[in-house]
Amino acid sequence: AMDLLYANADKIEEAIFFHVADLFNLEVDLIFYDTTTASFHVDQEDDPDRHANATLRKFGHSKEGTWSPQVVVALAVTREGIPVRSWVLPGNTSDVATVEKVRADLRGWNLGRAMFVADSGMNSEDNRRELAGACGKYLLACRMSNVAEIRKKVLSKRGRYTVFKDNLHAKEVVVGDGERRRRYILCYNPREAERQRKHREMTVAILEKELESHKDASATAQWAIELLASRRFKRYLTVTKTNKVRIDRAKIREAKKYDGKWVLETNDDTISLEDAACGYKGLMVIERCFRSLKRTQIKMMPMYHWASRRIEAHVKICVLALLIERVAELACGKPWHQIQAALDELQITEFFNLNFRVLMRNELPTKTINILKLLKITPPKQVIELEKLT
Repeated sequence: AMDLLYANADKIEEAIFFHVADLFNLEVDLIFYDTTTASFHVDQEDDPDRHANATLRKFGHSKEGTWSPQVVVALAVTREGIPVRSWVLPGNTSDVATVEKVRADLRGWNLGRAMFVADSGMNSEDNRRELAGACGKYLLACRMSNVAEIRKKVLSKRGRYTVFKDNLHAKEVVVGDGERRRRYILCYNPREAERQRKHREMTVAILEKELESHKDASATAQWAIELLASRRFKRYLTVTKTNKVRIDRAKIREAKKYDGKWVLETNDDTISLEDAACGYKGLMVIERCFRSLKRTQIKMMPMYHWASRRIEAHVKICVLALLIERVAELACGKPWHQIQAALDELQITEFFNLNFRVLMRNELPTKTINILKLLKITPPKQVIELEKLT
């Protein structure tokens, strides 16, 4: 059955998506795209020379920070979290290298006016060119601290923010002229800025206390080596010319500039500030999809397949399960864990002896009956039936 699914995966995915899109009248103007990894507990990566049917499991850095044989799973979803299409790629494939494959496949579906939304991992000159050719319009996050143009021209741009909500402010910044012009959207969340400020102050206070507790401030001391290797603390530390560990106040002042801010880049001059800012915040939808796929609900791992076609079929089945979950959530207006709890209360008990069979269904609570109606399932009544066995 998995081989049959693999052989017809493209047609099945397309037919199911457009059926669901028509059923719920989904908007496909924004397509959210991201990648994740699925690791395997094996010692060696696949070698095509050893087995031609196993080519996907390659060593790579997983999203969990490990180095192991893995595959890359790419997913495109609508703003409602409905999977549009999924891809399974070799584990050593970089995020930016997946765009060309996505470009060809999404163009073949004729989605109409679809804007491609992705995080900063997809933002490169080559990817922007590919995306412009594939989807036409894109909305990408930018790495604020790594791009000189953004640091110098976007973040320093004077002017007031337009306030759309208490936690969403935005303003437009256009850099350059003519064909080389870039449209940036600088967004600001006051609540997030306050949270980041408090977190930084707490981190610096811990560092100050740690430095005061050691008489030897040498960078070669064991405690100093651990601090300098810590992802949490090393950003605020520096090593002086005398090989001493000190808190870098300049780095703290620099970090304040980015509190609660994020920068978007788009080639669509018609999209409004509010739609762009809200559209990017919708990337949390795909993060939730990956969380459901890998850890909470569907649990795509561990995978025990080794043949490439079986691995891809396994992922496709998990994505179809995710689609069913999202369809149920949209139909009921409730999160999946509430739907699942209600459906778990469905129970039927069968007793029989040599002469009769007795069927008993428990009486359902109101919330379960309501969910069944939303899913267009006729709620069963409490029944006791006697049937003569022949």
